[in-house]
Amino acid sequence: MDPQTTHVVGTLGYLAPEHTRTRKATTSTDLFAFGAFLLEVACGRRPIEPQGETGDLMLVDLVFSFWQRGEILEIRDPKLGTDFVAKEVELVLKLGLLCSHSDPTARPSMRQVVQYLEGDVPLSDLSALGLTASGLTFAHGEGFDDFVTSYPSSMDKAHTHSSSIAESLLSGGR
Repeated sequence: MDPQTTHVVGTLGYLAPEHTRTRKATTSTDLFAFGAFLLEVACGRRPIEPQGETGDLMLVDLVFSFWQRGEILEIRDPKLGTDFVAKEVELVLKLGLLCSHSDPTARPSMRQVVQYLEGDVPLSDLSALGLTASGLTFAHGEGFDDFVTSYPSSMDKAHTHSSSIAESLLSGGR
């Protein structure tokens, strides 16, 4: 946030929903951005991909749908080919989802993320950790919609809403 203008500054695909309301960066908002980064790296895709008239493709939605079907590894970056460790890619994808939780208190701490990544602590099943479609849904009407609809995307057009589960989590473009 720019302290002189009180405008939220940052790339919307990485901004936590509470950051747009409170305008305060916290360790939890940093974790949200880290989750978007993890998903971007593991999938080889940006957090938000404009799809023209049909709205925007939200990476977190896509990864979540693959996880729900039990096919989370299928969303991995195709450039990996067969040269990857399945457990590691799965862990990164699941951590990306967990860090993208709409409830900041449900996100792990960075210490926990490091413990998961280093293999010191096993990551429980995501459903046991509270990751559900509703966990990726941000309650509209708390100021985020107004902010997002007026925020220009990188394509110099106003962002329009689609029916994506996590649209309010990751809105706008780079």
